[in-house]
Amino acid sequence: MPPRWSRVPTRDDADYRRLDDRMTFATHVAAFSALNSGMWFFRTVQKADWSWSPIVTSVWFAVLLFHAVYIFAIADYSETPESTGSK
Repeated sequence: MPPRWSRVPTRDDADYRRLDDRMTFATHVAAFSALNSGMWFFRTVQKADWSWSPIVTSVWFAVLLFHAVYIFAIADYSETPESTGSK
């Protein structure tokens, strides 16, 4: 069941931005897991010579790692002046 939001969701709301960014990251992890496991499964089953598959996995993992660092360490979820009413 999707999460319920007690107020009108807006990108100005710090809690909403945090939740939205983390849900986007979870979708990124799910896509990485599903597509890479499928790629490696078919590569193994077909005994294919896909020399590009380690590169795709490595680059995508690096992007995923940067996404995680940004979401959990760099992103600033403090209230914006527009959402508090002061300028």
